[in-house]
Amino acid sequence: MLKCFLATVVPGVILIGFLCIVNFVMLRNVKDLKTERVGGKFTFELRTRSFKAMPALLMPVIILGGIYGGVMTPTEAAGVAVIYAIPIGFFIYRGLDRENFFPTLRYAGTTIGVVMMMVLMVLIVSQFLVFENIPAMAKDLIYSVSDNPIIILLMVNLVMILIGMLMDDISGLLLSAPLLLPIVQSVGMEPVHFAAVLGVNLGMANITPPTAPLLYLGARVTDAPVNKMMKPTLIMIAFAWLPTLVITTFIPQVALWLPELVFG
Repeated sequence: MLKCFLATVVPGVILIGFLCIVNFVMLRNVKDLKTERVGGKFTFELRTRSFKAMPALLMPVIILGGIYGGVMTPTEAAGVAVIYAIPIGFFIYRGLDRENFFPTLRYAGTTIGVVMMMVLMVLIVSQFLVFENIPAMAKDLIYSVSDNPIIILLMVNLVMILIGMLMDDISGLLLSAPLLLPIVQSVGMEPVHFAAVLGVNLGMANITPPTAPLLYLGARVTDAPVNKMMKPTLIMIAFAWLPTLVITTFIPQVALWLPELVFG
């Protein structure tokens, strides 16, 4: 798990660099862009607000510190975070009370139920793929087109992009991994490297229509029409996400350098 996480760090940094460059170039052509300089002194009120934010800021420290320190698993860290958040919400920020606590629990339970049903259905499909030997058939199909490793990796990426365009990231992950891992291993790609490539693909899928959950979420939060967000999003995909995907796929050390550095 930790190796897979570390394998995505360098691709993530590369992606951030590409996104910054593309964003800078795009904003140069926006003539009516308004900017405000934030000024003023760091007042006592701001200091008070900063200290008040400390309990919330400690939550990611507890989660990540517990996971990477080997104290708890990611699932246990999620449970600890919930136990930590409840008294913080009740007694410090007072965003939780008796009126909204139980509706919040009900909403969380419904969301978990939806996710678990989704995971169940994808696991059923995954088992069906295994029983029907679909991964081997897919491997034979791809090798019937070409046995060139570069062509095979391009085709595998295309399949992952198509899966990500039609599913959310969790379903895409559970479906893609058992289907495509034997294929990429046959051309010498390590599982950790494949995890990084899969992560970049599914991240790009989150902003790629027709599903594009993050795109629609961004439109809802900012009250911006989706059709106006489509063009800049496609530019970001073409000049930031796709170059990152190509670099991550064909330069293995981009994904493997940090895990090898940490674990030797």
